[in-house]
Amino acid sequence: MNAMPPRFFVTPEQIDRIMASFYHRIRRHAVLGPVFTAHIGTDEAAWRAHEDKIGRFWKNAILREGGYEGRPMLVHRTAMDILPEHFPLWLALFDDTAQAILPPEAAAAWSAMAHRLGNAFRMGVEDARRPADAVPKLV
Repeated sequence: MNAMPPRFFVTPEQIDRIMASFYHRIRRHAVLGPVFTAHIGTDEAAWRAHEDKIGRFWKNAILREGGYEGRPMLVHRTAMDILPEHFPLWLALFDDTAQAILPPEAAAAWSAMAHRLGNAFRMGVEDARRPADAVPKLV
């Protein structure tokens, strides 16, 4: 058992509900749906596996459960069809999903964490696409 307290209160079941609802919305999104489908495919089992993997990421990040192994920054930086302008769309969809499912305080806390991560991924993608001699964008 992990002695570290959760960063904020959500249950593993709520995380699973967020994952199912969020990825249901992602698949139907005009811009993000095709990007995710290009990486995950159309097989339902592959989508469930992705939801489970990202659910483990969030359970580790929020509940400190462990169980996630992955390198999400590397995945985002090396996928050339993931663009910096996708991240505000992703975050807006995530915010809507969290607000629809969670109590307001938990939704706000999780969205804040998602925005920090999303902004880091966006900057990582921008950095990976920037010419070697270009000045980095710091905002």
